[in-house]
Amino acid sequence: MADETGSDQAETWGTRDAEVVDAAPSRRSGVWVWWVSILLLLATMLNYMDRQALSVLSKRITTELQISNERYGDLEFGFGTAFAAGSLVFGILADRFSVRLLYPLVLLAWSGIGVLTGFCEGFGSLLVCRLLLGFFEAGHWPCALRTTQTLQTGSQRLMGNSVLQSGGALGAIITPLIILALVGGRNEAGVWRFPFVLIGSSGVVWAVLWLISVRRSDLPAATVPRSVEIRTAGETAERHWLLECLTNPRFYALVPVVIFLNMTWQLIRAWLPKFLQEGRGVSESTALYFNSLYFVAADIGCLCAGAAALYLARRGMRAQRARVLIFAICGGCTALATVAAMLPAGPMLYGTLLIVAAGSLGLFPCYYSMAQEVSERHLGKASGLLGAVGWLVSSPTQKWFGRVVDETGSFDLGLGLVGLAPLLGLLLLVLIWRDAER
Repeated sequence: MADETGSDQAETWGTRDAEVVDAAPSRRSGVWVWWVSILLLLATMLNYMDRQALSVLSKRITTELQISNERYGDLEFGFGTAFAAGSLVFGILADRFSVRLLYPLVLLAWSGIGVLTGFCEGFGSLLVCRLLLGFFEAGHWPCALRTTQTLQTGSQRLMGNSVLQSGGALGAIITPLIILALVGGRNEAGVWRFPFVLIGSSGVVWAVLWLISVRRSDLPAATVPRSVEIRTAGETAERHWLLECLTNPRFYALVPVVIFLNMTWQLIRAWLPKFLQEGRGVSESTALYFNSLYFVAADIGCLCAGAAALYLARRGMRAQRARVLIFAICGGCTALATVAAMLPAGPMLYGTLLIVAAGSLGLFPCYYSMAQEVSERHLGKASGLLGAVGWLVSSPTQKWFGRVVDETGSFDLGLGLVGLAPLLGLLLLVLIWRDAER
């Protein structure tokens, strides 16, 4: 797709913007567009609240249900594998049907699974709920990205993606505070169950707000033609969406990016409360309060990444160059996890982790903006395929992380290694994307 600061980027892979024939959305005010962005933020918030409740309560749950660190890693592994499958399924559906109805149905499904998690009695039922949660939560991203692509253009889109992604940090901020209010200081068996029920039930409110705010004409389904023309050396051929992705070098440039940034973010998200409580000996209340503060810093980093992109665009910097620069800065901040792994509990550790938080979430709007240029027509399927690859490759590291903790009694080795992953992704991104533009 063409960007305001890089119109040449729409020229080569697949059809040009002018050749894409989608049903036109209705015209609405700029205020309404940003209200929808807020709804997307809230959806991401709920997505992370349902997801993060297990992490926040992990010490209580694993102790009560006698689950080892490796088996806890299996829960996160299962979630990631199901998320990969859901990314593909809902990516296809988001391109075929209007997300005006698909989106609330998906959100209500994962919210219901969140409620059921509060009734689990052992590892098996917990694993089933985690699999279903991952599958339906994956539908959020193709629906949300299809929405921002339809309603926003150019440099506004990266800022819109920042607002969208920042909802994840907001959800992760609120979740520990809610749980502390509900279970803090209580030690009776099963006290961890009610937070799942309360958080999951909140999805009904969002679905009502969405259906009231968005009309069918605002987010029409894509009008998919029988074939998409490719112009190469005077030839014309039919192209399947999968072929369009797999013949686009930009797709391969983003594969290592989505793997490594997903690996870093999800591992730290899932293990941070246990790292602080078991690895550094801090109290549950301290760990959960810091967990909220960690995601405050992540939210700030995410929004700053979007704001920086707008600033650089107005200064005339090409979109891809700005994204790479922001990605490099955020990757450098994330790499400080290697320093955090060597620090004892205290202000230095907390300060370093806050920098890691800002950097690790600031990577995502850069990635989303680049992913929206892989395929204009098949955004949902392209982003779903990338998401599936990212989750399938990165999710097994959850089990590996837990096994290392069980065997060494320390979280430090795993934490130190995962912080470096985004810089490796950046290196491969620069090399492959540069070849794609030649």
